[in-house]
Amino acid sequence: MMRIGIVARAIAAIAALVCARSGAAAERAGPLVLAAASLQESMTAAADAWAKRGHPRPVISFAASSALARQAEAGARADLFVSADQQWMDALAAKRLIVPQSRATFLGNRLVIVAARGTTVRIPLGRAALARILAAGPLAMADTPVPAGRYGEAALRKLGVWDAVAAKVVRGDSVRAALTLVERGAAPLGIVYATDAKAAPTVRVAGVFPASSYPPITYPVTRLRASTHPDAEAFRRFLIGSEGRAIFHRFGFVDPR
Repeated sequence: MMRIGIVARAIAAIAALVCARSGAAAERAGPLVLAAASLQESMTAAADAWAKRGHPRPVISFAASSALARQAEAGARADLFVSADQQWMDALAAKRLIVPQSRATFLGNRLVIVAARGTTVRIPLGRAALARILAAGPLAMADTPVPAGRYGEAALRKLGVWDAVAAKVVRGDSVRAALTLVERGAAPLGIVYATDAKAAPTVRVAGVFPASSYPPITYPVTRLRASTHPDAEAFRRFLIGSEGRAIFHRFGFVDPR
């Protein structure tokens, strides 16, 4: 029930933002950006930097990439979509909801295991020890429709510990929801992005997954066909340009691999 409530609030928030774009409000607001939850601090900083240039500040809705893509599929009149993986971008492309030539992959990330700050657990890479520590549970992860959840499960399967760990996994409807479970003590360990760990002062990185254990984590951005805001393309170009990418790098994002 808690998960359903979170999803419902996310959908309601997006709907409210879309409604706010109508009439006179549309003239004052910047483009509406649907952005993956892991971009919360960095995209906010990018929007602030864009506004300091004299542009209307972009309006940003943060949620799991899966939830945002479904909103775009349902007809949300947003301008830009930034996903935490290629799969949800491909889903919109298949339905001809994006402007194909505007699609660009501009960021990368890494997968880590976090624990509450003040704890001392360290996550080993050896299969037996890794399985023993993670299977003690609970282990917080995002749902598998969410990119972070799929990356995390892929890593655990690649390392040969998924079968030992699966029963102890507790799910959140976004990577930030999984992070919150660790912050609140509901789970001693959680699988999140390195940037999420960097953004949360109450957790620390207890282990880093080998990059070879999961598919490359990449963030594509596109302009949506529903876009009508005159600043949408310019803001997209700002995000993928050197100044925009430098902002994201400050928050721990890396170049895509």
